[in-house]
Amino acid sequence: MTTTLPELEGLLLSERSGVLFVTLNRPEQRNALSAGVLDGLCRIAEYVEKSQMRAVVLRGAGETFCAGGDLKSFRDVFHGDNPDRAQIAAVNRNYGTALAAWDRLPVAVIAAVDGAAMAGGMGLVAIADIAISTASARFALTETKLGLTPAQISPFVIARIGLHHARRLMLTSAVIGAGEAMRLSLVDEIVADADALDAAVERTVNQVLRCAPEANALTKELAHAALETDLESLLDDAAVRFADTMLAAEAHEGVAAFFGKRDPEWVRNV
Repeated sequence: MTTTLPELEGLLLSERSGVLFVTLNRPEQRNALSAGVLDGLCRIAEYVEKSQMRAVVLRGAGETFCAGGDLKSFRDVFHGDNPDRAQIAAVNRNYGTALAAWDRLPVAVIAAVDGAAMAGGMGLVAIADIAISTASARFALTETKLGLTPAQISPFVIARIGLHHARRLMLTSAVIGAGEAMRLSLVDEIVADADALDAAVERTVNQVLRCAPEANALTKELAHAALETDLESLLDDAAVRFADTMLAAEAHEGVAAFFGKRDPEWVRNV
């Protein structure tokens, strides 16, 4: 079933069983992130916030997950006759807006990585709750090699793999394989090939769909708060939130299903 979203530049969308499948669809440009694609990613985040989605799966068409920012489409802005510093900053900031919106989505975000995830593409992997890659996938922060800086993706990459590893990759533009990406916790699972990637995504989605949607949304909110709130305040707030969930319909249904040896009503198969 197609979503109610309008057609978006460089993006393919489909829905199945409460899961939104998003494909970066610019294979001839190695799925580079144009201004139009960034706007589309922001609109998708707005849609998911208002919908009954349970998970989002992000992947790239063709042989590349995402090559990062589309320098060709930005070239006129960067190197025109009268380059506008404020306009350049605004274009760059829009990517941060998209990443922040996806990072805060109240549903599980699954990145399915086949091929290269470079620069901004690595930023998309960093904001995923679960990242699965093929064994041949490659990752790099290539901005400094071009005389640029990984400005908008830095906070998300640092949060994912830690400051030391992020600095090493940012300051060397080193390309790493799936094995090292998994060692750094950028990737959670490695599979053999594209077919195995499809199977792993389906299995992971099914795991997500066995979890209560409101409980998952609250859990993501608390996970973010753990990095932003002092411990005592966080624990106080978490206790109140736990009480709220204990008294809500989902918990009543979940406990009844457990003792009744049946699936709760929110369980769906992809």
